[in-house]
Amino acid sequence: MFKIGDFSRLGQVSVRMLRHYDDLGLLKPAHVDRFTDYRYYKIEQLPRLNRILALKDLGLTLEQIANLLEKDLPSEQLQHLLQLKQEELHQQLQDTQARLNRLSARLHQLEQEGQPSPYDVIVKSVPACCIASARHIVPSAGEMPKYRGMLIRQLYNWLEQQNITPIGHEMVIYHVSEYTETNIDMEFTIAIPEPIQLIGETAQGAITVRQLPAITQAASVVHSGMIHDITQAIAALFTWIGTNGYSSNGAIREIHLFGPETVRVRDHPVVVELQIPIAPF
Repeated sequence: MFKIGDFSRLGQVSVRMLRHYDDLGLLKPAHVDRFTDYRYYKIEQLPRLNRILALKDLGLTLEQIANLLEKDLPSEQLQHLLQLKQEELHQQLQDTQARLNRLSARLHQLEQEGQPSPYDVIVKSVPACCIASARHIVPSAGEMPKYRGMLIRQLYNWLEQQNITPIGHEMVIYHVSEYTETNIDMEFTIAIPEPIQLIGETAQGAITVRQLPAITQAASVVHSGMIHDITQAIAALFTWIGTNGYSSNGAIREIHLFGPETVRVRDHPVVVELQIPIAPF
């Protein structure tokens, strides 16, 4: 018999942890003194302790180890459990490497510019949603306000006719693969409750109801300021994408966090989120 302190030194694990293993049923003492409650262990228990420590070192939780030892799982199930843990650790490694790359890019940006960018870019997932939209090819950037007004009126008139209340922010989708000032494919949209019977149909007045697909990874930035300065946010977004090992992988989304564009006060600051789907190089 070994006292708990001696067994602790023999197994190179703390007394506190041995008590924790006892509480979890992982490694019960061979004997507990009924007067002093002092724990004693046998040398034959050392292989079980070593197995617990080995499985813990592989990344398994104590609950998983307890279940494994209690049920004495066959080697096939143990192999499957370890393969799952291997995949989990591999994903963690990829996530850590991606974070390290973003950190390196941020440091490089600070070295180049001497001051932090006013725009912080994050990577997020975006769920699918049902939208009503009005879409048009805008001949030139100078004509953008006229066409935006036209599309907004079409969309809100149709929503009122259909007695549909929007459930999300306005969103403008620019279906362009690169910067352009002519023939801009613009879609003015808003999320609505999903009316199954209308999906895929084109409504009167060139309003389309469709399912907007989810985005697995989107680079996102928030612009807070004057609307005419939003090009700075777009530039910061594309710069971040390029320096962090990604490429743009879809249309640019402009979400109006400030509210409906129809009630925006001219020459007042706005809050807009910009999203671009991305994929690794």
